[in-house]
Amino acid sequence: MTTSIRDLASWLWRSSRGLRLQAMLNAFIGILSVTLDFAFIYATKWTIDIATNRAEGSLRIAAYTLAGIMISKIMLGFARKWVGALLGVRSLNILQKRLFAHLLQSEWNGQEDRHSGDTLNRIEQDVRDLTSCITETVPALLEVSYRFIGAFLYLFHMDGRLACLIVCIVPCFLILSKVYVRKMRAITRDIRSTESRVQSILQESIQHRAILKTLERTRTMIEKLAQTQSELRKHVRHRALFSSSSSTLLSIGFASGYLLTFLWGVNSLQAGTITYGMMISFIQLVGQIQGPFRDMTRFIPVLINTLTASERLMELEDVPLEDDTDPITFEGGAGVRLTDVSFHYREGSRPILSHFSCDFPKGSTTAILGETGAGKTTLIRLILALLKPSEGQLEMYDESQTVKVSPRTRCNLVYVPQGNTLFSGTIRDNLLLGNPDATEDDMREALETACAGFVLKRPDGLDTICGELGAGLSEGQAQRIAIARALLRKGSVLLLDEATSALDMQTEQQLLKNLASREAGQTIICVTHRPAVISYCTQVIEMKRVLEK
Repeated sequence: MTTSIRDLASWLWRSSRGLRLQAMLNAFIGILSVTLDFAFIYATKWTIDIATNRAEGSLRIAAYTLAGIMISKIMLGFARKWVGALLGVRSLNILQKRLFAHLLQSEWNGQEDRHSGDTLNRIEQDVRDLTSCITETVPALLEVSYRFIGAFLYLFHMDGRLACLIVCIVPCFLILSKVYVRKMRAITRDIRSTESRVQSILQESIQHRAILKTLERTRTMIEKLAQTQSELRKHVRHRALFSSSSSTLLSIGFASGYLLTFLWGVNSLQAGTITYGMMISFIQLVGQIQGPFRDMTRFIPVLINTLTASERLMELEDVPLEDDTDPITFEGGAGVRLTDVSFHYREGSRPILSHFSCDFPKGSTTAILGETGAGKTTLIRLILALLKPSEGQLEMYDESQTVKVSPRTRCNLVYVPQGNTLFSGTIRDNLLLGNPDATEDDMREALETACAGFVLKRPDGLDTICGELGAGLSEGQAQRIAIARALLRKGSVLLLDEATSALDMQTEQQLLKNLASREAGQTIICVTHRPAVISYCTQVIEMKRVLEK
């Protein structure tokens, strides 16, 4: 993805909301610091000229002036550090939270185009680079621009010909910068992409460490990581070589400027057209003029990183948000109807559902059967409005209204997915995700209904700690806690996607009895392979795998 500079600038401006206070404070401190630098140059010239009897004044006052300027510079440096300490983390958090919220609230297509490790790398590293650019690099650019213009005008006032000669480097710098930016942008993009792959390997390997051990493939993943790291080092070496070569060329130009100024000053001093103080000012002002260009050699990689980071973050924000307008509720229960629904994940891929129709009446209990790949889980995701049908209609209805299934109808659904879906933290934390307002009695009742009363017998009860993905609990225990979490959420339709797969037959039968007697009028849709579930259902729907054409 290559984005125009105008689009990037527009996006950066929108993204800077909440970060502009720190940026403005840094810019103000920077400009004030440059002003003090110019004042120091003038005070230095004045002091030297007084000491050499080329100007009138008190040497003591001149010394006090120099000391006052130096103390002011130190205080500004202190203020800059405090601004960074107090507002830096806040700015980073604002941008991370904004992007995180967009990701969680955006549409989900079931087949993500990028690895979660890549997404995390963008949220962490790219957001950090972008925040640093907005709050520090942009103010610094304003500072060096002010420094360059001020120093040039100051030097021009003292000697116009010398000032014009010194800035002759500008056109060459701009031409080299254009070539440099284009090349470095491509190299940086490769580095970021490889860094994301490294993070993806680390994340997956740690998450599935037990599987790698049982397959005896830990060495394979270590070698894969080493190979990817080697590729990353190659890109970094390429960037370092190109950057060093470009920096060397610029250094030759800067050195030539200093030499020219020194010889010019020595010649003028010998001719008696300038004072010693003016000679020192020449040297200092040339540094002030060339300093911004030296800074640009440092800023350009930062700006390129920011351009790359911005493009990568814009890709995340390209995913549209879900409809978050007022939810549509069904108070007395609801049914779900699918009419001639077809679905495929990608254009041209095998259809998962083809002209599928079924009805789940209000208060019914339906078992959904079918072979692997028949679309059972896809059907549940369509009802949840996580996916949109390619064709056909999905509706939720009761006696008074019929509405199209959308994120606005999700408030009526209670969902228990297959597998272990617990978060790290306490069992109480997990249960409150189902309903943040649940009372202690509500949680106890939900646990009893889900056959998870064992939680209450533990020494720490609801405050028992469970690790990532329910570490410390058996699969069956984690599954029952996940069911209790879902039951705390009030809804007209209960969706169970192989939710009892880890339970023994006796526990499963008791759970089904509890669910059947729990709430009259609630519609239950259960994806299952278990015969015990079918005996509690009012209807059975068997799905067939759609054959490719």
